[in-house]
Amino acid sequence: MDRETLGARAMAVPRVEQVRQVLAGTPAWLVGGAVRDVALGRELNDLDLAVVGDPKGPAKAIAAALGGVAFELSEEFPAWRAKDREDGWQVDVAALRDPGGRIEVDLGLRDFTVGAVAVSFEDGAAVDPLGGLEDLGVGLIRACGPTSFSDDPLRLMRAARLVAQFGWRIDPETMELARESAPEAASPAGERILAELVLLIGARDPLAGLEAMDRLGLFDSVLPEIGALHGVIQGPNHHLDVYGHTMEVVEGMLRIESDLEAFTGDRAVEVSDFLSQPLADGATRATALRLGALFHDVAKPETRSEGDGFVSFRGHDEAGAERIKERFKALRASRRLISYLADLTRHHLVLGFMVPSMPLDRRQVYDYLDRTDPVQIDVTLLTVADRLAARGTATIAGEEMVAGHLELARQMVGHGLDWARDGRPGQFLPGDELATELGIARGPRLGAVMAELAAARYSGEIHDATEAVEHARSFLRAE
Repeated sequence: MDRETLGARAMAVPRVEQVRQVLAGTPAWLVGGAVRDVALGRELNDLDLAVVGDPKGPAKAIAAALGGVAFELSEEFPAWRAKDREDGWQVDVAALRDPGGRIEVDLGLRDFTVGAVAVSFEDGAAVDPLGGLEDLGVGLIRACGPTSFSDDPLRLMRAARLVAQFGWRIDPETMELARESAPEAASPAGERILAELVLLIGARDPLAGLEAMDRLGLFDSVLPEIGALHGVIQGPNHHLDVYGHTMEVVEGMLRIESDLEAFTGDRAVEVSDFLSQPLADGATRATALRLGALFHDVAKPETRSEGDGFVSFRGHDEAGAERIKERFKALRASRRLISYLADLTRHHLVLGFMVPSMPLDRRQVYDYLDRTDPVQIDVTLLTVADRLAARGTATIAGEEMVAGHLELARQMVGHGLDWARDGRPGQFLPGDELATELGIARGPRLGAVMAELAAARYSGEIHDATEAVEHARSFLRAE
């Protein structure tokens, strides 16, 4: 695309024209990802602007004119955000990084040439001092200068994310520069790294992004637990080392997402709606589940043992949950995301051990749903991807076991959806009333009774308060 066409397309975007009118008389440019998206013909809801002077006034003016709110983004760098109260759009306004007001200088300080193109609000002219439009045309990620990564090491993660998001390739000189800078990749604030990781894993081709992270040496500094999976040999259940297996599990999650009906049957639409729900830290459940797939075997290197030719990773589920807590606390993730990922890892082996007991009765179904709550659906899908990626020569990797696992998972997803809709089984009697009927005090013993009654109700063993009391008495007598 030439500069004239780019400028005309940008000015034809209704939101751009609205903001342009609000800022009439203020030197301003559309920059960064917004220009990139216009050039790629992508829908544009979020704008990035560079203005001469303090961005506070322009941001507040935009918010007032468009019925939104404005707030400061960073105390370190003058930048403000105006956004819709319903998160329908946002406009980021940053101060031009040149005291002389030259947009070309500002663009030269940006990360990659594909994001170093601007369109003037004054006359709609496109500015492309580093050949960014040509790089966009061929899908090339090229650093704006030799200090691109040292100026902001987060750009290392961003390069990998752009690979995952757009399928671009990294320029060889930029690749070499990135490798030299890779040891500094962990220096940005944890939440900034996490935001890039979430965008990468949620992109259209996360495997390409993860491969880019590996080639750039980012796992060693940013996610050393993942880098440590290389070369960890597994037993006959598996055909790959732990790193290769992990990437196949991520690939399995993508396969499941793309064909939910094959794996969840007539509940596929419900599963799709469930996975599209926002979870935490900008991730949907589907994105967080991909992240869980990446980390589910993270403790295998530390738990590996070998004897008589048998390789074991005993306890890697519990140890993995602890490693996840440590890593994602360092990334300043929310408690909800940390708990979610830890639960996935802690429970990812449970369903596999139940396959030989098929068909399951209602009590066994309840035990699984209760134990894996609140990630029953998510972890069940993870076990499918995990099982599909285990193509070794052992019995557990045989066709019959795999088919049984997939069938049980399909059933459990259905039970999990019902549980998510209806909630835990209720009690026929309040705790205080039940304690009085049984003649016991409130405390752990009563809690155990109520847990038993919930299981009994789910499995159809009791149907009313009278049966609940009798069942509770039998339960206590059998202690």
